[in-house]
Amino acid sequence: MTSRSAASASPETNPEPVALNVLLQACGQGNRLAFETLYRVTSSRLFGVCLQYVGDRAEAEEVLQEAYTAIWLKAGTFDATLSSALTWMAILVRHKAIDRRRAQRRHEPLDSLAEWPATQSVAEDFEAHRQRRQIDLCLKTLGKDQQTYIRVAFFEGYSYAELAARHRIALGTMKSWIRRGLLQLRACLGL
Repeated sequence: MTSRSAASASPETNPEPVALNVLLQACGQGNRLAFETLYRVTSSRLFGVCLQYVGDRAEAEEVLQEAYTAIWLKAGTFDATLSSALTWMAILVRHKAIDRRRAQRRHEPLDSLAEWPATQSVAEDFEAHRQRRQIDLCLKTLGKDQQTYIRVAFFEGYSYAELAARHRIALGTMKSWIRRGLLQLRACLGL
């Protein structure tokens, strides 16, 4: 996913949550133009969610296609009083990606599993878990806003420009807040 410049963060590429809710509700009524617009303004963000779970670009593209088919079919069940459209779609995308990962594990040949040294896998899993816990602890040392901005930028795939527009903050300010937060994280992690 590429970072967009401040000039390209137009309302069309960074709509308000209410606009997305309206688009998704229109999709639920069979409005194809609304679906095309919804896809155009949300696909890059939701692709980031797919990629985070499946790890492979081609696989993420397939999952995203399946997810948008499901979004079209289930849009009529969306309830704006329970969640925002983007949250609803991200959850659906996440479930599709997790289902894909599970299906891959079920179909993995047993021979390939036997080739993996179990002790190394357990050690790597333990180390990865330890690192995630350390990152979470260090994130908690940051201010609430910095925590949120860093999490959204790095774990949800938002660009700095999208974050700045979303929170109505100057792009330069957003960049320096995130940069300072990353420097604090680096120091906390001892890197």
